Amino acid sequence: MRLRLPRERPPQPPTGYKIAFPVLSQDGTWAGFTGVSLGGAEPYAVVADAGCVYGRRHRPPARLCDCGFHCLHDRTAAEGLLCTAEHRGAALLEVRVLGAYLRYERGFRYARQRVRTMTVGPCPCGARPVALADAGWGRPGLRALTGACAGCVRGRISLTLAAFARLAGDGLRVLAAEGTGGAAAAEPGTPVGAGGSGPLGLPELVAEAALLQARLDWFQTQLARLGDRGPGADHG
Repeated sequence: MRLRLPRERPPQPPTGYKIAFPVLSQDGTWAGFTGVSLGGAEPYAVVADAGCVYGRRHRPPARLCDCGFHCLHDRTAAEGLLCTAEHRGAALLEVRVLGAYLRYERGFRYARQRVRTMTVGPCPCGARPVALADAGWGRPGLRALTGACAGCVRGRISLTLAAFARLAGDGLRVLAAEGTGGAAAAEPGTPVGAGGSGPLGLPELVAEAALLQARLDWFQTQLARLGDRGPGADHG
């Protein structure tokens, strides 16, 4: 006789935690995530269905395959993954596990998910992030983003945290870490749906202004350098 595990019928979708890199499309019209492990080559949106990375025709999560989305039960365990060098620029995601899933000792493997919250880590300088800026790498058609403070954004392609939430849509909430060693705090503003354009509050406008001021300072520095070199300096 073949033993089967009991089927779970939870009253609401389980919650899990994972890490991923925020990404922005080359044309700036789409925002989402890319994973840090096997499925990292396949970006996904806030609400997404899993596919088999091996190209098999079964529906994830198949018992004899390792396809499907993966997450951990424990938030602290997921945060621990951010300590490795290759994951320092990733963000922490809180997800709702939807559809069929397999439960393991440390987490779930499942068919469908909704990203409820993204927590952006501190800027590499240790300050609280106010934007997601070009991380310096990406995938075809996608730029990876990482947390940055107003002073470190400079001339890089970037989005404020609220702007990323609006572009990603589907009610995503974006949170910001306070800084090295600090707890996470909510990025001000009300989540908006896909394609929405919710009103900006005073804290959001302050963040936008700080980002614009940082860019203006960077451009003024570049102009001052050109002025010091004098006319015709580029021509030898």
